[in-house]
Amino acid sequence: MRTNFQAHQEYLRKEKNYSSHTVKAYGEDILSFQDFLNLNHGSISLEEVTYPIIRTWIVALSDSQMAAVSINRKMASLKSFYKFLLKTKQITFNPFLKHKSLKTAKKVQIPFSETEVNQLFEVYFLDDDFESVRNRLVIELFYATGIRRAELINLQVHAVDFYSKSIKVLGKRNKERIVPLLETTIQLLQSYLSHRQQLEKIENSELLILSKKGNKVSETFVYRLINDYFSGISEKVKKSPHVLRHTFATHLLNNGADLNSVKELLGHASLSSTQIYTHSSLSELKKVYQDTHPRNK
Repeated sequence: MRTNFQAHQEYLRKEKNYSSHTVKAYGEDILSFQDFLNLNHGSISLEEVTYPIIRTWIVALSDSQMAAVSINRKMASLKSFYKFLLKTKQITFNPFLKHKSLKTAKKVQIPFSETEVNQLFEVYFLDDDFESVRNRLVIELFYATGIRRAELINLQVHAVDFYSKSIKVLGKRNKERIVPLLETTIQLLQSYLSHRQQLEKIENSELLILSKKGNKVSETFVYRLINDYFSGISEKVKKSPHVLRHTFATHLLNNGADLNSVKELLGHASLSSTQIYTHSSLSELKKVYQDTHPRNK
């Protein structure tokens, strides 16, 4: 017989189309709460929990110096679980009904400048071997399409449409989107695929981005690749695939793209997710305004 925990995990996978990573994270948070209950509240079950008990966990997590954003993530996992229990009529009242997330300081991520990106492509990738071409393609895809790290790692060869100059990206919750490709990206893809054919062994022929040994690349590998290359160009503290995705969105907005178009390219479900990128565009707009308005001369 399935437990409510197992049923919830299956619900996240099959009904909500959450990734295995997300399902695992939700499960770990719920089990962590169960451990807290066992240690501090005797034999009470997850189904019998009231909000005051949840509050004691929040306090305990806060006292352990856990960041508010991490606590909010755990609460989001629990909230999903209790919403599911209410939906399946395992409980009659949702203890999270009046819960409010902890306030967190908004971190503004600084994108790379156009100069920094141009410098990177001018300084590096002078060699024409497999690894050099692949590394350039990875950076090119992040900057030219704004895809996420997990999306890039799982890109398949057949997703590239050279005729329509576009690529099919499988995003969060298995949502597909078509992203147009620049001519420079098309040329780089053709060069990369030519080098890729010369690998001695390919473990997964369907995957686009491969290691030198023909294996799937890891998230850590991609992070280090971006960090290492940009460390030689930029002094910004954060140098990651997400910052490059942020840079893609910011540069489009700075150059006149409308917010809704950028939202579609990024694969965001709502405009609120895209609006975090507008602060950089606003600062650029202010600069143009200050430099060009007659009353400021």
